[in-house]
Formats: sequence, C-alpha cells, structure tokens
Amino acid sequence: MEKRVRSAASSRRGSTHPTAMIYLDGGTFLMGSDRHYPEEAPAHRVAVDGFFMDETPVTNAQFRAFVEATGHRTFAEIAPNSKDYPDALPHMLKPGSLVFSPPDYPVDLRDWSQWWTFRFGASWRKPYGPGSSIKGLDDHPVVHVAFRDAEAYARWAGKELPSEAEWEFAARGGLERAEFAWGDEFTPGGRHMANTWQGQFPLQNLAEDGFERTSPVRTFPPNNYGLYDLIGNVWEWTTDWWSQRHAGDAPKACCVPRNPRGGSMERSYASLQAGASIPQKVLKGGSHLCAPNYCRRYRPAARHAEAIDTSTSHVGFRCIRRPSHAEQKEGSLE
Repeated sequence: MEKRVRSAASSRRGSTHPTAMIYLDGGTFLMGSDRHYPEEAPAHRVAVDGFFMDETPVTNAQFRAFVEATGHRTFAEIAPNSKDYPDALPHMLKPGSLVFSPPDYPVDLRDWSQWWTFRFGASWRKPYGPGSSIKGLDDHPVVHVAFRDAEAYARWAGKELPSEAEWEFAARGGLERAEFAWGDEFTPGGRHMANTWQGQFPLQNLAEDGFERTSPVRTFPPNNYGLYDLIGNVWEWTTDWWSQRHAGDAPKACCVPRNPRGGSMERSYASLQAGASIPQKVLKGGSHLCAPNYCRRYRPAARHAEAIDTSTSHVGFRCIRRPSHAEQKEGSLE
C-alpha cells in the first residue's frame, strides 16, 4: 500500500510544537487475528478511506501547548463526583490517576491491582504522583489522559481520534499478515523495534531496550508508512466502543465493510469497583509494560478495553485528519 507525505507539519494557532502528519491512501486489509487473544478474532476484511495521521503520539510538549491555550483540566486533575461512583469511599474521591507500581515479590498475574496504584495527585504533569514532574520529558508521550482529554486536544488541534480500523491499518504499514508492525520476528537480529518489557513482568524489568518506562517518540524505527511508536511505549485511544469480538467477514465479497466504527456504547459497559458502570473504548498498540509472559499485545491486531473515565501512566493517544474532497483533489493538507 502506498504511503504519501503531504505535509511536513500541522499546527494549531501558531503552536511552537507542530505535529508532522503522514497521509495514508487507505485500502482494504485483513483486520484482527485468529491466532492470539479471543477479542482479536475473527480476522476479517475491512476497507478504510485515506486519512492523515500524526507521525507520533502526542507529546508532553504538545499537550502543554494545548493546556496553556485553553486552560483545560484533565480528568485526573478533577475530584470525582460521588454521584458517579455511589460505592466509593469518601476519602478516595480526590484527583488522581493509576500509576504502575512494580511489586518486589511474586504476584498473581490475574490480579492487576498488585501492580497498579491509584495515586492522589498523579496527572500528566506529575506522571508518578506528587514529587514527580515531566521536566526533561517534553518529547515523551503524554500520559494520564482520559478519553475526553484526548478528544478535547483533538478538537483544539482541528483533528480527530482514529477509529480502530484506521489505527490498525496504519500500524500494519502494508504488512497485512505479518505478526508485528515490522515483520514476523519480534526482535530481528536481536534489535528491539519498540519500547516493551524485557524480563518477568511485573517483578523483573531488564530494560534491555534502554527504557524502564516511556521513551522519547521516534526512538525506535518507524513502520513502512513512516509512523513511529504505534507499537509499544503507550497504548493509544481510538473512537470505537469496546466489543468482545470483531464482526466476521461480510457474507458477500462485494460487501467489505468500509470505515467501520466498532460496536455500540450500550454493549461496552463495564462495572467498576466503585459501583459505577462506565462505557469502554478500544485501546490499541500495547505499551512499555507488555511482556512475553503477560499481555503480548505489542501487535497491530491486539486490542484492549479501557473505561472512558480512566487514565493511567501507560495510555496516550495520537490524532488523525480525514481530508476534505478539495484536499484529496489538491493533494495538500494546507
């Protein structure tokens, strides 16, 4: 599939942190996988129209420009409303976010609470909680952004969040049946192609790829479309509501779904510990916490559910733009 660069950068209101975008011509591809986690199945053919996509996840510097321009407060910076979480303990209704906190003893891998801590005061500005900062991390992906925060940034930037199909099409880089975004070997020639976990998760982080947590964008090689960090580093929000499985192939070859938008909000709900029932969106790409012994989701087909009110230290996002007819005709983003 051909990839075309139509614009060196797209910026909003004179931002000093423009985002390079890549234009993807779109096409038909095999989405999902029948060889891994059940929610990735069945593999099925879909088609997407052409779109522009950010070369990288949105960085701390870019998100700061948005906050300074708009005064936006993220979900993690606002105290939860007790009406939304009827069973929550009063002392827990404070601003904060989920932070990865590795244990120093063996734990049950079925219990994620053993390595995730809701830390008061954690936010995109303080990714590990009070006392931490993003000083020196301007070129790292922004984290601790809930879905509404990602949407707000996208609107401000004159962009949108991608659908799951658009995101997966971009991540595959034209390698339709390849296991990974770069081919069928996880570390070709011993080279790390993405920021993932080495060692026994969550106890042993060997950091053989050079990073214990997030890494600067563009650290690892781009895929065939020139896009960075679609695999590993941070999970990325998409607009699709979560579904337990993909829909299968259309019954007729003439009817390949075009620009699918996933399941319904009604079927995406998850019941949370605080008594709340919150709809979920699809995350894609895996993160620096994905390991061979846990969450082998460092693949284009992989997907994960995330409640729209949840922010964590390993979830970020990137944006797309769907071109107007005039832009398609002119061949220019400007």
